[in-house]
Amino acid sequence: MTKLSVNINKIATLRNSRGGDVPNLIQFAKDVQRFGAEGITIHPRPDERHIRYQDAYDLKPEVYTEYNIEGNPIPKFVDMVLKIKPTQVTLVPDSIDAITSNAGWDTIKHKDFLEEVIKEFKDNGIRTSIFVDPDLHQIEGAKATGADRVELYTETFAHQYNLGNKDAINPYMECAGLANTLQMGINAGHDLSLDNIKFFKENITGLLEVSIGHALIAESLYMGVENVINMYLKKLKS
Repeated sequence: MTKLSVNINKIATLRNSRGGDVPNLIQFAKDVQRFGAEGITIHPRPDERHIRYQDAYDLKPEVYTEYNIEGNPIPKFVDMVLKIKPTQVTLVPDSIDAITSNAGWDTIKHKDFLEEVIKEFKDNGIRTSIFVDPDLHQIEGAKATGADRVELYTETFAHQYNLGNKDAINPYMECAGLANTLQMGINAGHDLSLDNIKFFKENITGLLEVSIGHALIAESLYMGVENVINMYLKKLKS
C-alpha cells in the first residue's frame, strides 16, 4: 500500500507572510493526520523561509504517523535530525538559493559523503532515503551508499503527463524495477497531484510513499483539506 505524506511547507510559508501564527502549523499537522494522512513531511532550508528549525522540534511530539524530514545534510541539518530522530530523513541536494528542489543527487560523485551521513543516521535508528532523478545509474549509486530508500524526483513526469505524454512514466518504471531488484524502498515526490497520482501509482511497482505538498495545498483552497486528503487516499488505495 502506498502511504500519503503531506508536505506542510506551504502552510509555514503562509504563516510567515504575516509574521504571526496563522495558520497554526502544529494544528494543521494534527488535522491532516486526523483526516487520514499517513505522514507529515517538512523541508527546512537554511534561510528558514518556510519551515523553521524550531518547527521541526515542535512537531515531533505531535506527529504520530510517519515523520519525514527532508533537506541538504549540512551540519545544522544533521544535528537537528539526530536530536529529533524522525521516522525518515530524505537527503536532498538543495542549493541555498533554490526556490524548490530541482535535481536529484549524483549518488556516484557524492558516494563517500552520502555513505558517511547515511551511516550516522542509520546508526541512530533513522530510515534513510535519497532524492534521485529517474536514472538507473543513480539508483545503483544510491544502493552503494547504504540508503534504505530512494525518492524518485517526479517533476519531469508531471510536466510531460500534463502535456499528454504518458510515456514519461517509462524511466520511472525502469528505476522502480531496479530498486525492487536491489531491495530498496521506493518513495516519490514533486509536482504529483490529483490529476496524475493514480496513473503514477498504478505504474510504479512497490511504491511505498508519496510526499505531496504544493499541489495538495493548492487543491485544498478550492475543495477543502479533508476532502482533498481523502481524494488522494482513494486514488492511492484503489
